[in-house]
Amino acid sequence: MPYNKINEDIITQLKAIVGAENVITSKEAMEDYSHDEYAPDWVKHYPEAVVKPKSTEEVSRVLKLASKEKIPVTPRGGATGLTGACIPVCGGISLSLEKMKKVIEVDKENMMAVVEPGLTLKEFYTAIEKFNLYFPPHPGDESAMIGGVIATNAGGARAVKYGVIRNFIKGIECVLADGTVMEVGGKLIKNSTGYNLLNLIIGSEGTLCVVTRAIISLIPPPKAIMTLIVPYNSLHDAIKTIPVIMANNFIPMAVEFIEKDVLFVTEKYLDKTWPCRQGEADLMIILDGESEDEIMKTAEKIGELCLANNAIDVFISDNKDKQAEILKIRSEIYEAIKQHTLEILDVTVPRSKIAELVDAIHVIEEKYKVWLPTFGHAADGNVHTHIMKAVREGDNWKETPEAEWKAKYHLILDEIYKAGKDLNGIISGEHGIGILKKDYLAMSIGEAQVTVMKKIKRALDPDNILNPGKIFDL
Repeated sequence: MPYNKINEDIITQLKAIVGAENVITSKEAMEDYSHDEYAPDWVKHYPEAVVKPKSTEEVSRVLKLASKEKIPVTPRGGATGLTGACIPVCGGISLSLEKMKKVIEVDKENMMAVVEPGLTLKEFYTAIEKFNLYFPPHPGDESAMIGGVIATNAGGARAVKYGVIRNFIKGIECVLADGTVMEVGGKLIKNSTGYNLLNLIIGSEGTLCVVTRAIISLIPPPKAIMTLIVPYNSLHDAIKTIPVIMANNFIPMAVEFIEKDVLFVTEKYLDKTWPCRQGEADLMIILDGESEDEIMKTAEKIGELCLANNAIDVFISDNKDKQAEILKIRSEIYEAIKQHTLEILDVTVPRSKIAELVDAIHVIEEKYKVWLPTFGHAADGNVHTHIMKAVREGDNWKETPEAEWKAKYHLILDEIYKAGKDLNGIISGEHGIGILKKDYLAMSIGEAQVTVMKKIKRALDPDNILNPGKIFDL
């Protein structure tokens, strides 16, 4: 679809809406708005202008102008995404919500908060702690903004017990492509009034509207937390233990699986020590509860189940400092290998199929002579495979020549996504589609679903000005 370019008259109108200080047009100043946390250089694009509204009214006026002038608009939060979803591939306006970061209300009686989209997770966690309230989802990077985690329906390790972002968003104020302001949901536990537009917006990656306010449900914080590290000689044994744990009515806060090779790299990177060096793969199980005694009893029972299913040992940490160190190592794996990573995948399969998917990935590793470090959320089937442009040789990295990894890159992607599909999986459990995965969307979910999505997109955004080029092409 052809778009118009931004001219001086439009810049003048944008400055009149948001203030001259909130419109950026120099290429140097727009560098940070040309990429996300991990979009490769070949998908980098600069906007023609960065616009920073401070209110819903200003967002509405910007979108009315963009709709009238046929200018693409790419909503942007904290840019912590991993699929290029906030990259302005068609130029136009990068609409940064960073100045809309108010905590409008913390309603302790209804256990809900009302916030703006530019509030970071870290700021949100801090704000609600003052009211002794808790927001369980932890997608990872705490500099992520509320609007962004809603746009991607972000997940994280705690989803096994508490669910993903969608489970906690009860209401949204948003602005449609033509500038119309719409409110859906509210401070409600139940809602069967018409189509569920709330769930349609969550996870739509800024292609249907711009979120300007969110109502988020909260819970009381856990009184105690405990971490178990369980080593196995076989990833298959580790994965087979998880249904056993769940069938015995234990629902951990998080269950992560990690193969040892990537742990050792992260140990060196952080100069910290993982509590166990035995085995080939570990489960990291995090429990929460009403008291230390309660979760210690649970931990002991889970430990017995693990040992009965071929665990080598069970390490229980109830020391806060040691727990923090364990979580630091797990959360920093990405940072430890980031500079050598081409792309981070988040294929999701039925949790009983994780070991089969990892086996297939190891076969692909051997076939293409690459390292594909893989770990993830064991109890919800979300597997993170890193496609690398370097291999490990002892404690050193050996870079793969550019021509070689470029020749292999899409072949590896094709085979991993096919392996996930063959196991009744999908291509994304929490990162979203963005630019990097859109060529695989129809393969993953079928043409019928994609066709329906395109019809919805055209109905809400007939001129395709909102985040064009993401999820699918019109």
